[in-house]
Formats: sequence, structure tokens, C-alpha cells
Amino acid sequence: MAKNIPFKLILEKAKDYQADMTRFLRDMVAIPSESCDEKRVVHRIKEEMEKVGFDKVEIDPMGNVLGYIGHGPRLVAMDAHIDTVGIGNIKNWDFDPYEGMETDELIGGRGTSDQEGGMASMVYAGKIIRDLGLEDEYTLLVTGTVQEEDCDGLCWQYIIEQSGIRPEFVVSTEPTDCQVYRGQRGRMEIRIDVQGVSCHGSAPERGDNAIFKMGPILGELQELSQRLGYDEFLGKGTLTVSEIFFTSPSRCAVADSCAVSIDRRLTWGETWEGALDEIRALPAVQKANAVVSMYNYDRPSWTGLVYPTECYFPTWKVEEDHFTVKALVNAYEGLFGKAPVVDKWTFSTNGVSIMGRHGIPVIGFGPGKEPEAHAPNEKTWKSHLVTCAAMYAAIPLSWLATE
Repeated sequence: MAKNIPFKLILEKAKDYQADMTRFLRDMVAIPSESCDEKRVVHRIKEEMEKVGFDKVEIDPMGNVLGYIGHGPRLVAMDAHIDTVGIGNIKNWDFDPYEGMETDELIGGRGTSDQEGGMASMVYAGKIIRDLGLEDEYTLLVTGTVQEEDCDGLCWQYIIEQSGIRPEFVVSTEPTDCQVYRGQRGRMEIRIDVQGVSCHGSAPERGDNAIFKMGPILGELQELSQRLGYDEFLGKGTLTVSEIFFTSPSRCAVADSCAVSIDRRLTWGETWEGALDEIRALPAVQKANAVVSMYNYDRPSWTGLVYPTECYFPTWKVEEDHFTVKALVNAYEGLFGKAPVVDKWTFSTNGVSIMGRHGIPVIGFGPGKEPEAHAPNEKTWKSHLVTCAAMYAAIPLSWLATE
């Protein structure tokens, strides 16, 4: 039987730590930490975990930071990726994206919503658990994971497949606007290659223009995008052309190759095989003898480790009556006296690996909002950090009590 959950005390502690979470988040934001360059922020997180009293903190061979609270036989994990995207055009920012900004309500800077705010709340949830003696028949694993922006889920492929760590469920702290999220569409990165023959541009009939051959394919892709799968909860599958490439001897020549990249979002029931086959079946693709393939990812992590994978990120969802949903709803109601909104992400998360590839239930609850992700003037809310720290401290006991 789980301990009684002191919701009021947990929330009071979370409010007490708002200033500490704000300071810690601003410290992380001040350290540029794009994918494969997370070393400094990882060590800063490790320092904070040790400072607040985690029982064990380690950095794995990929460069993920893993912090443990408690020694119980049952393992639950909470995850934040701690890499960020770049800042884009600095002229679009009203403040320095790494120096950040702060008001009474807001914290601004790259990574505040996506998603170092989740890390700040998790670390201080660990302190709340320690302060209030909330350890029980569980061990809490808090992960600060790398390379998510480059290849979502790769970090957890490594944690599960190579480190042998398999929690009973994982709370993703990606931004949810303090709502409970229980799924997302999957995605894949597809490439179409068309070959041609170059010749002098003054006599194009002597060659075979690869760009012209790609033209009808683009039209058929646009038409295909209107008839993809649909799921009542996750919504419609989508397809968009995201990049185009070509080769040509010069501007006065016929192009001898053309390729496009496709961002394909997969809804429930769609598969990677089906997504490739429906493109290969397009008449223009067949006429051009185009090659349709999936990208692979093999970029070294900040430690130098390479863990190659195909760029396929499976769709996942948990049902609304799943124990993870119940555990979070019960914790939220205990803390705030009302039911939370239950919804889904539009973008992708590490859940593609944890749940999508490995079947470990994932449930989402995080500070910040999706529209802030990858945008200039990114921000999060101090009240979100407090709400999430309280939730993360209460969830393990709520889970045990739900069973």
C-alpha cells in the first residue's frame, strides 16, 4: 500500500522552490546546447542533481545524464531532452536568446519551453521527494537526454537497448501547457532521387533534365497528401516536401540529378512500409524510375559515440483509461482540486522510442507550450515550473495508489 500523499505540503514545497528552479533554468539556457554539443549543460545538470541530494548521478556513454532518487524495487522514469535547436535569425529576437529575460511571470530564452524547463522541475521534484520523505517501493530515474532535436528517441533506444534500463512507465516532460498528453503521431524522413543526363543548356534535347522529371512527382505528392490516413484522436497523417537538391555541371547545363526530402507524419494505423510503398506506386515516380528511400542517422554524440538508426519514429498512444493516465489525473486532482485536460502532442517526442519501439507506456506533462518550441522569443511560465515540480513529486505515489 502506497503512502498517503501529502498534496498540500508538496505544492507548498514546489512554490518555495520557484526561485531555485528559475535560477537553474536560466543557468541551463545560458549554455548553448544544440544537438551533439550538450557536454557543458549535461555537467551543469549533474551538478544540480548532486546538490539537491539525488542518491546517484551518472553520465552514460552516449552522454545522457541519469539521476536516481530512492532504492525501491519498481522503476519509474521521467525524461527531458536537454538539447535545443539553434536560434535562427537573431534579428527576430527581442532579447539575447542565451542571456534570456525574466519578468515576475515569465522566463525567456532558447530551451525554456523546449525543453529545459522540464528538467528544472524534475530536479526540484527530486528534492521535494527527499525533503518530505516520499520515497516508497519505487526508484525514480530522472533523465536528461541528448540528440532529441536531431533524432528523437535515439537516446532512449540506447538507454533501453544498450544500458538495459526498462522502467515500468515514463513521464515525458515535453511542453504540454500543464495538460496530460497521451500520444502523438509518428514520423519518418523520406528521400526521392531522380537521375538525368547533363548536356549543354543551349541544346537541352541532348540531355535528360532531372528537375523536369521531378516536377510531376511533386504534383502527385501534393495530391497524395490530401488522402492520407486519419485517426479520431491523433488526427490526419501529413506529408510535405521539406528540401530539394540538384546537381548540374553549371548554370548553362541540364541538371543530371534531383532529389527531395519529405517530412511524413504518420497517424495511428499507418506504417513506414506503407508510407514508402504509396510513394513508390505514384505513376510519376515509376515513370521516372525514381528511388524512394528512408534516411539514416549516424551523427556522433558529444562523447563521440555513434548509434546509427533509420529515420523512422513510430506513432504511439495510450488509452484514456490506462493506468498512467489515471495516475496523472489523480495526482493533478489531489494537488489542484480539478480535473486536467487530457490531449495529445502535435510534434514528436522521445516517446517514439520508449513507447513506439519498445512498448513502455509514456505519458506527458510538462511546462511551457508547443508553439514556443523552435520559435524566436521562446518563453515559459514560472507558475508552470511550480505546477510540474509538484506533479512530478506526487506522480510516483499516485501511481502506486492507483494500482
